[in-house]
Amino acid sequence: MNKMGLYQRFWCLFVTIVLLLTAAGIYPDYSHKLAQARGMEDTAGQLGSSSKPQHSQVQSQQAGAASRLGGSSRSVQPAPKPKTAVKSPASEPVAAPAPEQIITSLKVTATGYTAGYESTGKTAKHPEYGITYSGVKVRRDKNAVSTIAADPRVLPLGSILYIPGYGYAIVADTGSAIKGQKIDLYFRTTKQVYKEWGKKTVVVQLIKRGNGKCTESMLKSLGHAIQTYKAVPQYLLEEVI
Repeated sequence: MNKMGLYQRFWCLFVTIVLLLTAAGIYPDYSHKLAQARGMEDTAGQLGSSSKPQHSQVQSQQAGAASRLGGSSRSVQPAPKPKTAVKSPASEPVAAPAPEQIITSLKVTATGYTAGYESTGKTAKHPEYGITYSGVKVRRDKNAVSTIAADPRVLPLGSILYIPGYGYAIVADTGSAIKGQKIDLYFRTTKQVYKEWGKKTVVVQLIKRGNGKCTESMLKSLGHAIQTYKAVPQYLLEEVI
């Protein structure tokens, strides 16, 4: 037997012994232990990173958000609640005249009209558009005084009335269809006529009988007094009108 054959037999015997020891668990498996060691290092690294306080992560997130917004790293403040819009109080309605101011009460048929063509036959280009028979301009102000049309034989120009649902009014106009116990209430638009009034039978209170005239100064004084006192002061009826 040559030396080469002897070496080969010895090597085969050595490999066989190593395989038997490995199968029996006696010979160490270095590759397996190396994998276990690496796994333990990875686990330790994960535990170490997860053991950091959570608030530091939150702070880092807030800092990143603040840097993106161009601000500081302070915590984000809650958005302020929207302010509730404060509604302005509704205007106080005018008061009915005192019993001692009422000269008489009249049951009348009240209709509505405008300054437009449908009521007067005049357009906005007409020089007398919106001008009443007395010469004053038509007006509608439920918190002051409005102009109305009436039969001057029943209610002369300048007469002051209180009309429930309409307010204080002064007779400043006439109309061919307004005869007897009829009055015509001025409104700015036909829509307001139909929506706010239409045609009604009402009992009105006469607090001043006119002398056949109505002027702008009378309207101004009366309107200012009603806006101030929410009624017509007696002294004004005796002094100015």
